[in-house]
Amino acid sequence: MHIARADEPPGRPMYFTAHLDHPAFVVERIVAPDVVQCSFRGGVMDPYFVDAPIVIHDGTGATHRAALFGEPRTGEPDPRGRPDPFKHYMAELLHPTDAIRIGDVGVWDVGPSEIIEGLFHAPACDDLAALAAALAAYDVLLAAPAAQPTRLLFTRAEEIGFVGAIGACRAGTMPRDSRVIALENSRSFADSPIGGGPIVRVGDRLSIFTPRLTDAVARRAEEIAGGPAQVTATQRAAEGPPWKWQRKLMAGGACEASVFCAAGYEATCICLPLGNYHNMADLEAVQNGVPGASAKVAREFISVSDFEGLVDLLVACGERLPEAAGIGERFEKLWTERAFVLG
Repeated sequence: MHIARADEPPGRPMYFTAHLDHPAFVVERIVAPDVVQCSFRGGVMDPYFVDAPIVIHDGTGATHRAALFGEPRTGEPDPRGRPDPFKHYMAELLHPTDAIRIGDVGVWDVGPSEIIEGLFHAPACDDLAALAAALAAYDVLLAAPAAQPTRLLFTRAEEIGFVGAIGACRAGTMPRDSRVIALENSRSFADSPIGGGPIVRVGDRLSIFTPRLTDAVARRAEEIAGGPAQVTATQRAAEGPPWKWQRKLMAGGACEASVFCAAGYEATCICLPLGNYHNMADLEAVQNGVPGASAKVAREFISVSDFEGLVDLLVACGERLPEAAGIGERFEKLWTERAFVLG
């Protein structure tokens, strides 16, 4: 989905991008009125599927609760010989029905969305929270005269290998001189805490993003905050700015910014730190085999203040984003002020 305002000024376009999909099941076979076979599209550890509860949405909008059972299997190649990249699961419906059709979508049964003590819990934050932030920021930008051409691009099939982003690059959906700010929800770690502000992401596990664009976004974050993402060793923690932001590598996963960079675009990423990544509760303990750790699905969650900070930063970037961040200017200033020490 491509969105651009009709009255945008000339110049290099800037894109806010996000993906529309989240890991989920697709019904591929009706076995009986109370049993269906589904494929899963996305990345989730195997233990989380054992007897897990799901909800299937039929074409009328009605929901049907079910539970997975049995062992997963891999699919056979299709008639053209193309391999099936997905795992397949059997699900038993709590109530038999003839309303479900092939192609209907199933999601984890984790309960409704709600805000608890400043945290937004939802069946899916990745990447819908970032997409909502892009739309909120765009609404603000539309209410003011366009300062620079700012557009939105929403992709599909990110969770199975960035297929939508790759397709957009191959089709030339964005002009080649575009500057691209990909938006994500990324797994939070101890050094990238939820509540620490939106994250200017310098890279992922696949690549380092375009440094000068990353630096330009970071400069705008500094201007909003009135200071850097992290206090220096000569400062007290209390001296940090009240508007929080972070600058991190976030190498726990990969995002569409790597796709755009590989295709030759100037691209970077801003992300929200995410809890219960891909609905996997207690993930670190499960990965490390901690005794007593339980592989249960749960709602993802983000900080409301981080979300609001992301909107602030996107509005700031839409209003003005320099071609270069001016780091060279900082070094030039240091040289002018202090080169005398070299004699």
